[in-house]
Amino acid sequence: MAVPMSAIESAWQLLIANFTEFQLATVITFLLHETVFFLSGLPSLLFERFGLFAKYKIQKRSNTSAYQNRCVLRLILYHVSVNLPVMILSYPAFKFMGLRSSLPLPHWTVVVSQVLFYFVLEDFIFYWGHRALHTKWLYKHVHSVHHDLLCRYATPFGLTSEYAHPAEILFLGFATVVGPALTGPHLFTLWLWMVLRVLETVEAHSGYHFPWSPSNFLPLYGGSDFHDYHHRVLYTKSGNYASTFVYMDWLFRTDNGYRKAKRPLRSKK
Repeated sequence: MAVPMSAIESAWQLLIANFTEFQLATVITFLLHETVFFLSGLPSLLFERFGLFAKYKIQKRSNTSAYQNRCVLRLILYHVSVNLPVMILSYPAFKFMGLRSSLPLPHWTVVVSQVLFYFVLEDFIFYWGHRALHTKWLYKHVHSVHHDLLCRYATPFGLTSEYAHPAEILFLGFATVVGPALTGPHLFTLWLWMVLRVLETVEAHSGYHFPWSPSNFLPLYGGSDFHDYHHRVLYTKSGNYASTFVYMDWLFRTDNGYRKAKRPLRSKK
């Protein structure tokens, strides 16, 4: 007796019936990324523009509307001219590594274990790559684009998470794709990983720390408060280089400045 398909499998059947695997892995992946990125990143932009939730804003300085608009336009340009071509050109490599889109979908235990592996591996590689970008030459010529953000005194908001020099997009993007490349995942797993990674980096750059922020509940998770410190301190002293978790910076003592800055706050509680 045939087992009825789940709602997710039924939706996936429609996708693979109407699009080729190449289309799904490139154009549809790009559109999914753009949708998740802009929908998750716009709230913090609007909060700042209209002065909403001001008491939860980490830095009290604000960006101008003109600056925010320039940033969004640059992001669209970078995504179309860099991200999309990279997705298209990397498809043969992912296919060679075992990427598939056919049914059945992988068991949830496989999906969860692979995504957790991707997070840990990405965080490790990102830490060292990001730390390298804070050396004098690489910071001046590459990473300063992300930190200066067109306006030297701008504060982070969600969409600035992907505003970076094209070379940095490729350099740190390697950390995001190496896990999936090693495991040859199902496209469904790759999409889930991409969505979660986008949501994580947008939250870390949001500029707001709410009572419901993930870092208040998830052990070892850095989040907006942890990463915002990285953006408001001189690049040679910023630390907090990891993308998602806090243990790499703790192990290598690159979070010392952040922890010292937090001590007075804790002592007042």
